[in-house]
Amino acid sequence: MKWIGALLFISATTWLGFEWSNKLTRRPKHIRQLINALQVLEAEILYSQLPLHDAFSSIARQIPDPCSSFFQLVANRMVEKYSYFESVWEESVATFMESSSLSVNEKEILLQFGRTLGQHDFNQQQKHIQLTIKHLERELQDARDEQDRYGKMAKNLGFLTGLFIVLLLI
Repeated sequence: MKWIGALLFISATTWLGFEWSNKLTRRPKHIRQLINALQVLEAEILYSQLPLHDAFSSIARQIPDPCSSFFQLVANRMVEKYSYFESVWEESVATFMESSSLSVNEKEILLQFGRTLGQHDFNQQQKHIQLTIKHLERELQDARDEQDRYGKMAKNLGFLTGLFIVLLLI
C-alpha cells in the first residue's frame, strides 16, 4: 500500500512539473497571437475603418484560441452592455487571463492599451497599437528566455521533488 501511495505522489508532482513547463511553453505562443491580433486590428482600423465591434469580430475569426475567444468576448460585451468601453475591456481582459498562460505584465499592457483604444484619431491610434506591439515583443523575448531557462527544469523538478519527499517519508 505504501508503494502505491508513493507512486501516486510521484506521479502527481511529476504532473505538476509538466503543467508548469506547458504553461511556460504556451506563454510565448499566446503573446505571438496577441501581436498578430493587434496587427490585424491596426489594418482593420486604418484601412477598413471598421467600428471596434466589427473589427473585434473580424479578428476573432482570423486568429486561434484563446485570443479569438477574447476578442469575440469583447465584441459580444460591447453589444450586450451599454457601458463604457474601458470597463468592458477590463472585464474581458480579466476573463482572458484566466484561460491563457499570460503573466501580469501582459495583463497590464492590455489594460493600458484598452484605456487608449478608440480615444484618438487614426494616426494616434496606430502609434498606440505599435507601442503596444513593441511592449508585447519585449515580453515575448522574456517569455522565450524563461521557457529556455526553466522549461526542462520544471519537468525534472516535479519528478525529483516527489521522489525526494517519498524518500524522506519512507
